[in-house]
Amino acid sequence: MVTITISGTPGSGKTTVTTLLEKKIKIKSVYSGEIFRNLAKKYKMSLEKFGKYCEDNSKIDKELDEKQVEILKKGNIILEGRLSGWLAHLNNISALKVSIDADLNIRVRRIVNREKGSIEKRKKEIIKREKSECLRYKKYYNIDLKDMSIYDIIIDSGDKKPEEIVKIIIDKLNK
Repeated sequence: MVTITISGTPGSGKTTVTTLLEKKIKIKSVYSGEIFRNLAKKYKMSLEKFGKYCEDNSKIDKELDEKQVEILKKGNIILEGRLSGWLAHLNNISALKVSIDADLNIRVRRIVNREKGSIEKRKKEIIKREKSECLRYKKYYNIDLKDMSIYDIIIDSGDKKPEEIVKIIIDKLNK
């Protein structure tokens, strides 16, 4: 049984890598960001406003996180999400924990290519979102998102194709 967490910053490529990895190793994946986006739509809020709302309403984050822990405990899954590695770590769940990041400007360009909008506007949104997430996770779980010590693999996706990252992960799994 294989359990993998893929964490990272917005625009780092974690969703693309998860999708490719799922196809390659034939293990189902779950995207916590998609759940969060759907909740934002349900509440009729932008991601930015919904993130701000969650800063004062911990119930939503905690519900989402509990769901992720349940998924991780079942195993044989790839769980992609900002906190997925931390949730495995804090709950003593055996998993290969991967963190993916890239330079902010690279991530902004990727998001603009995917979702449109202006570079400056998207950059401000990402910075606000990351600040909101850092505040929430520190407040709720005393997690410092900049602490990479819990990860088995840390990858800079700025100079790598998604296929290269998938190969790095599979090579680590095979060791």
